[in-house]
Order: sequence, then C-alpha cells, then structure tokens
Amino acid sequence: MDVSVGTRLRVLRKDAGLTQVQLAALAGTNQAAINRYETDRAAAPYRILVWYATYFNVSLDYIFGLCEDPRGRYVCVTPEGAAEVIQRKPDWSEFVEACFTPGSELNCRLKQMILNMGEEEKHK
Repeated sequence: MDVSVGTRLRVLRKDAGLTQVQLAALAGTNQAAINRYETDRAAAPYRILVWYATYFNVSLDYIFGLCEDPRGRYVCVTPEGAAEVIQRKPDWSEFVEACFTPGSELNCRLKQMILNMGEEEKHK
C-alpha cells in the first residue's frame, strides 16, 4: 500500500463533504495546518491523528496506510471464530466478557484487541 497519511486525511475530509476551514474549526486547529497535513508537508501531531480517527470512526492503522479496511487490521471475528478463541482461552473470555457492554460498537474491536494481546504474551 503506497498511500500517505496526508492522502488518507484528505480523502476522509473530502468524503465527509468538509472544507479544510470547516475541518480545522472542528479539530481545533487552522486551515493552514490542515493543508500541511494533507499535502504531507508536515506530520500531523498525535492529538490530531487521534481526533481524525475518532471523528471519522476509522482506525489509526487505516490512517497510516497499514490496511485498506477503515476498521483496521484487527477487525471483529465471526461468532464462530470467537467461540474457538473462547474455547482455547476460557480465562481470557471471562475477563473480556465482563469488561464490555454487549452490542456496543467497540465491544468486538476491544475484545479482539485484548485477545490478541493475550496471544502475544503467550508467544513471548
């Protein structure tokens, strides 16, 4: 994938029908800064990148061009896949289920992230 951060930021803004001035006002910055970020003449600070991810409901992986899915590299597993993970790690599944409200948008993403962390720890 040869997409720059600036290109992703520009496409997100344009797809939302926003001008640089409008986006700058929403993000708490100015149009000149947005222009520099979108043209890759300056790196957007962490605060701005997180704001973009939150506002446009995309992952930072997507913004950084690490994947093509706006949800990120670690998208939700199917119920069947989740059942398999739960069978392999019953202690993790109990912890994860206790942490998140069923049906919330972040539920599946956060569950998968925690399960992935557990898997990484297992391989250390």
